[in-house]
Amino acid sequence: MTTPSKPPFKNRSGSTNDDRKPGKPRGAGGGQRRPESPGKNAGHGAGEVPAAEGLAADLLNAAVAATAQLLTFVLPADAALSAFFRARKSGAKDRAFIAETAYAVLRRKRLLERLAACGPNLEPAFLAPGSTPKRGPKPAGPRRISPRELVLLSLSRVRGMSQRQLEGALLPGEAEWLADIRRQPEPELTLAEQLDFPDWLVERLAPRMPPEELLALARALNTPAPLDLRVNTLKAERDGVIQRLAADGIVATPCPYSPLGLRLKTKPYLQKHPAYLDGSIEVQDEGSQLLGFLLAPKRSEMVVDFCAGAGGKTLILGALMRSTGRLYAFDVSDKRLAKLKPRAARAGLSNVHPACLSGENDTRVKRLQGKVDRVLVDAPCSGLGTLRRNPDLKWRQSPQSVDELTVKQAAILAAAAKLLRPGGRLVYATCSILAEENEAIVDAFLADHAEFHRLSAREVLAAQGIVIDCGEDMRLSPQKHATDAFYAAVLERTK
Repeated sequence: MTTPSKPPFKNRSGSTNDDRKPGKPRGAGGGQRRPESPGKNAGHGAGEVPAAEGLAADLLNAAVAATAQLLTFVLPADAALSAFFRARKSGAKDRAFIAETAYAVLRRKRLLERLAACGPNLEPAFLAPGSTPKRGPKPAGPRRISPRELVLLSLSRVRGMSQRQLEGALLPGEAEWLADIRRQPEPELTLAEQLDFPDWLVERLAPRMPPEELLALARALNTPAPLDLRVNTLKAERDGVIQRLAADGIVATPCPYSPLGLRLKTKPYLQKHPAYLDGSIEVQDEGSQLLGFLLAPKRSEMVVDFCAGAGGKTLILGALMRSTGRLYAFDVSDKRLAKLKPRAARAGLSNVHPACLSGENDTRVKRLQGKVDRVLVDAPCSGLGTLRRNPDLKWRQSPQSVDELTVKQAAILAAAAKLLRPGGRLVYATCSILAEENEAIVDAFLADHAEFHRLSAREVLAAQGIVIDCGEDMRLSPQKHATDAFYAAVLERTK
């Protein structure tokens, strides 16, 4: 996620699934984009519940320990999970189960806490595996809900495990505790609890969305995302990749909008797959792919990816340019840019020029002012549009962090706009669902820059054969488009 403490160019908001190596747990979630990728360790959405023979106690204890680690929010969820698996060696199926169990708690934390509060209070001994819990009097105020309680309720209520599947792993008293909660009437939930959002986020969204629309958005964001791939047309054609994957038992279907996109029904481990190794495919959410088509770079142009991060969108821009022209990938993190170099080589791109900047007013930025044909500003943002992949972001962000981000976003957009020549195009994009990070930034910029005007995102995409109901500024949502939630405005400099 892009957190307010991170540098302004970091493309890490909790974001799209385009900046990760397939098969490795995410390093946090995006600050700006924390993509979810097919991973032998991550397994988000892929961890099957144990079969009829039931859940083993050590696997349940491991899931509780991992969940407790994630709930500290000291690290982004994917980084915390990576650290957990480095310290605790597990088989692929166990890792998938542990990861999905922990992520399910993050997705439905408010509901689970409310349900747990309906049950009998248990003394702290309940938290220690191997101890016998003792029932205690209900406290007058809110009590602490333990990670173990959240996991047990998630397995029972969210993941649908039966009492028979759970009983072999339960401590004394836990079966009775679950049964007691089942006997309670369903609690009356607040809107925020129904959405599984923090109160501050509901307060910002509710004035713009009716409850029915908010509930649909929340249901989609609280559902694990599918795995999307982008076909690299410098190396392969989409139909050919579908056939290659099918030969290995991997079912892929064309995405509905992106002409380069594929959607997988499962989340296989792709890091060693020949199509990944030879650069034919990259992991990238379909919505993220559409940003490349909004910018629509042409051969031999000068193009800047202003917040490149590890280069997920740089790669699609380079492919659309057919590896011609000059494509600058700017970021303030040399470590992130270092990941771009091998990715660009694997993709067959020779036109990518990474540059680590000191900030948006770096001298290298000033030298390009008025000379660039197209600029992509995939701005650092809250990443709240990527909750399908990064559910921890809704608990890690705050009103203060969002307010700090909007200051950075405005400064980055103003600096990036100076690069454009007359007639040049700029795309400002986020993976946020908050107006203050999206149209508010663009509206304020246009009010101060009469030399820029909006283009219709829908018309820009339609001109390339992409028919999508996305609005004049592109607004994508998981419930309507089956992508992460994206916002993008297409701006053109007229003089």
